[in-house]
This record gives sequence, structure tokens and C-alpha cells, in this order.
Amino acid sequence: MALFFLSYDLNKSKDYQKLYSELDNFNAVRILDSTWCFKRINTSSAGLRDHFKKYIDSDDSLIVSQVNDWASFKTKATPNDLK
Repeated sequence: MALFFLSYDLNKSKDYQKLYSELDNFNAVRILDSTWCFKRINTSSAGLRDHFKKYIDSDDSLIVSQVNDWASFKTKATPNDLK
């Protein structure tokens, strides 16, 4: 199972609820204000980017990255908190 980080900038309307609901469906954990982590199998960063683009507005920004090594300092949570 691969670990992914997702970060975003929601601009003008800032409709967070659609994105938050989908992240909840992924059992994601919020590690910073605009950064979440989750685990998935049989997918890629590009595939996840394309999936999550449906939950943000066209003027928003999004990055998804597969993570093999991480370290944190004073975060809200860590990947160790994933279920």
C-alpha cells in the first residue's frame, strides 16, 4: 500500500466541503492546514490528481505525491495516525 500526500490551494469561493468529504472517503488524515495523507493501492499520483480535480474549482491548485520517506515537526497529525 502506497502513501500519498495531497496539498491544495482553494482560491476565490473556497468550497472546502466537497474536497473534505472525498478525503474522508479515503480515510485521509490532515497533517497541515492544506495537506492531507492517505494510503491507496493500485493507483498513481496522476490518477489521484485527476480524481481529486473533480472536487475543486477550476481556479484552485492541487498536488498529489507518492511518499516513500517522511519526517514531521509540529504537525496536526502524521501518517502514523492513518487507520
